[in-house]
Amino acid sequence: MSRNSDAFTGLEAAIVLIAFVVVAAVFAYVILGAGFFTTQKAQETVYKSVEQSTTNLQLIRNVYGLASDPSSGIDEIKFSIGLAPGALAVDLTKVKIAFSTPTTTLVILDLGDTATTSIFTAKDAGAGSSLDSMTPEQQIEIDFMVAPIPKDTVMNIEIRPAVGAALPFSRTTPATITNTSILS
Repeated sequence: MSRNSDAFTGLEAAIVLIAFVVVAAVFAYVILGAGFFTTQKAQETVYKSVEQSTTNLQLIRNVYGLASDPSSGIDEIKFSIGLAPGALAVDLTKVKIAFSTPTTTLVILDLGDTATTSIFTAKDAGAGSSLDSMTPEQQIEIDFMVAPIPKDTVMNIEIRPAVGAALPFSRTTPATITNTSILS
């Protein structure tokens, strides 16, 4: 009697083929899962970077320079800010204001109750009450003191929130300083 092993060889080949298909399916599942995870992380990164890079703050109306003695220059700055449409509330206790002129060093101001050369105040433009946070429907009046700034001097002001891009702007003192001057 002779034995025919062709059937067993075909069965063995089928088992090996099925094993390869199962291993390939598991491998594909793992690769797809890692791809979905990576895509999700990339999406989170994009959303965070958009949140960090967009400025939520907007300058509203004019920037005013007040002078207690107009002959010595402007010694107080006032302006109003608001939030862009759709922006989230801002914690004003974490906001910093950077101020400089060509002849002075950079000064970083923090929020406080009384305006000084190192403290800025934030008040509700309508009610005049001090605030620690700003919501989208509010307009906030910022006020701080500076060392007297003479006429025709460029001032650089940058509002730096904890989240989002800074709001930089420059203004120049007028040629003739009055008690209340609009800075251009």
